[in-house]
Amino acid sequence: MKHAILAAIALAATATPAFAQDAQPFEGPFIGASAGWNRAEAAGRTEGGQPLDGEVARDSVVIGAFAGYDHKVLDRVVLGAEAGFSIALDDSSAGRSAGNQITLDERYSFDLTARAGYLVTDDVLIYARGGYANSRVRTEIEQAGSIATRSDNRDGWLVGGGAEYAISPNIRARVEYRYSDFGSDGRNSERHQTLVGISYKF
Repeated sequence: MKHAILAAIALAATATPAFAQDAQPFEGPFIGASAGWNRAEAAGRTEGGQPLDGEVARDSVVIGAFAGYDHKVLDRVVLGAEAGFSIALDDSSAGRSAGNQITLDERYSFDLTARAGYLVTDDVLIYARGGYANSRVRTEIEQAGSIATRSDNRDGWLVGGGAEYAISPNIRARVEYRYSDFGSDGRNSERHQTLVGISYKF
């Protein structure tokens, strides 16, 4: 019996490193959720061509979800693609347009990005990302006692970077900064985000 126990302990000791080596926390499909700080800034003019009297900005809380796929192309290099959806809470910002009251409300947004990362250790990935961003914005203008409302899609680009830690072979936590630019044709529309997230790798 004593010999059998010692043999089982020896087998477990030799099997553990093999399991750790086979585990690939940054390889394959994943889904996750995120939350953090969001700052939306606008200047120049609105989507409908209304001039803005100065800058309109608002800080808010943002929540979202994401899904993607990672592939380890080299021993320490990871490439991936990711799609995300987010909603900013209580993010309506008020300003003036040609003397009239104007309210901008970013309803929701989504993005499609690629990322490239380097494994500092087997469990820690630092990365940069970039790609396409889209935001749905509602604009309200109060003029002569009436309110005109319109909704528009804003297309833009996104860059960012962060670090991700593999808590286990399937659970990962991340912290990330993102900058998005939606400005064109006289518009100056930007977004800054600092996010934390948790994901599950299949």
